Amino acid sequence: MKPSIKYCLLAFAALLCSACSKNFLDREPFDKLVPNSFFNTEADLQLYSNSFYQQFTPSALAIVQADEMGEYTSKNNSPKFISGSFTPIDQGGWSWTKLRNINYFLSKYDNPAIPEAARKHYAGIARFYRALFYFDMVKDYGDVPWYSKPLSTDDRDMLYKKRDPRAAVMDSVLADLDYAVANIRDKKDNTSSMISKWVALGIKSRICLFEGTYRKYHSEIGLANTADKWLTEALNSAKQVMDSKQYSLYSTGNPTTDYRTLFTSENPVAAEIMWANTYNNALKRWHEVTWKFNSATYGARWGLNKQFVNTYLNADGSRFTDKAGFDELLFVEEMKGRDPRLSQTIRGLGYKRSDGSAAPANFGYTFTGYHILKFSLDDKRLDGIAEAYNSITMLRYAEVLLNYAESAAELGQMAGNASIWEQTIAALRKRAGVNPKQPETADTYLQQVYFPEISDKFLLEVRRERGIELCYEGLRYDDLMRWKKGTLLEMPWKGIYVPAMDQEMDLDGNGTPDVSFVAKTPASPKQGVSYFVVDGKAAKLSQGTKGHILWRVDENRKFEDRKYLKPIANSDLVINPDLGQNPGW
Repeated sequence: MKPSIKYCLLAFAALLCSACSKNFLDREPFDKLVPNSFFNTEADLQLYSNSFYQQFTPSALAIVQADEMGEYTSKNNSPKFISGSFTPIDQGGWSWTKLRNINYFLSKYDNPAIPEAARKHYAGIARFYRALFYFDMVKDYGDVPWYSKPLSTDDRDMLYKKRDPRAAVMDSVLADLDYAVANIRDKKDNTSSMISKWVALGIKSRICLFEGTYRKYHSEIGLANTADKWLTEALNSAKQVMDSKQYSLYSTGNPTTDYRTLFTSENPVAAEIMWANTYNNALKRWHEVTWKFNSATYGARWGLNKQFVNTYLNADGSRFTDKAGFDELLFVEEMKGRDPRLSQTIRGLGYKRSDGSAAPANFGYTFTGYHILKFSLDDKRLDGIAEAYNSITMLRYAEVLLNYAESAAELGQMAGNASIWEQTIAALRKRAGVNPKQPETADTYLQQVYFPEISDKFLLEVRRERGIELCYEGLRYDDLMRWKKGTLLEMPWKGIYVPAMDQEMDLDGNGTPDVSFVAKTPASPKQGVSYFVVDGKAAKLSQGTKGHILWRVDENRKFEDRKYLKPIANSDLVINPDLGQNPGW
């Protein structure tokens, strides 16, 4: 550029600047969401609160896959937290970004120019999500720092403070939930994607049940005397949802399909599903759950374990485990006459894909033979591509009924009160096609294998029903933690019964062989038969050349008491040593 032109341009720029007033230069930009130009209308509050949904809603896969941490799941291998050497170095640092987003909103939303009811509604949404944030933190770490306002870099006392006691934090969580219930609008959301008063009540029943049972069974935290308070809060919250008549158990009178319809529908079944992560094929909003459950490489080859499958009742309401020789029945025999939810949770007899082809349990995709079906769509094309479009539930009315039943049983209210059984466990079993009769005695199988410390026959049935009804909906690990049953994660991964090595077995009841258990794959494999190599290392049969599949016998799964809480990450302790470490870590 020639000097004369350069100097002219500089002079012109200086002239423009001199014409600009300081006030103009200090104005906030028109294309940014800044405090003085935002938080002025209800639409602004709605727009900001939408960010909470985006930040907090887990992916479809995350919801379903959470149950791989449960004791009833086998997979490629256990997570390092359960099997292996896990230390605070392995624990990722915690993040407070989501909380700051919420607290910032709560510090700015209360503009008198906006109608009070609208302000309280969106503040309720924010406080609902703050309760969720802290509930997750307490589940992981126990005591955590409580922050109710956004911090700045010079708030050193708050930034570097010690952790607040669990009891104080959970009292604040309860206060947030109560505010949310009192102020979020009570109109039912028929898309099942937005937070309503009813969703807040349902989640409150979940959180209060967790906290009440955690305090009851974890005597080491010294809060057992407050457990009933939380259980009562869970009971009352669930009852409010029930009494509202806003929701019901979905039923068309066809128990062989109704249960699974809840988990394969593109549009959430709004009669029962209160809150869901919604997907849509036309909008190409897809997920990969079907692919994950039907791939030998992309997934972890999840499957249910035999011990849990045994807990499914017979359709007539009798206990499968009361039958002589129940544990050594062939797959085609153990699947007959059972609770219809079993064949809607795993691939059972006669299952076919959408093209009509037979699809027995595939040992290329599962190790135990109990091949998970519940959230998988039937289209084979989706086995290798992330284009599944069924919406994934995050809260169902069925869970609310179970929360009510469990809190009532824990409070000693179910025995002698037939109405509680009829409203909850009986209703769920009727929808499922199972005789809803009450138990005459405590189930010895459940006591011996799962809950030897429980003698209440009703509480045992509630726990059975919870496991079956909510299987793979992401709640099982939390249940084990609150019941103080982490040692169940040491349970062997046990599969179907194999009568003999090198014997072809039919798994779907159509009379043709589907699998054979061998020491090595034959040179000329038979078409249509998959071969499971029993190598004696990772895989064995329980009786040598016959028996149940035992998968990952080479692992040393160990759950010590310290694992009920995660360690504080070393990186966080370096920043703030006053946080202190959790016991045992």
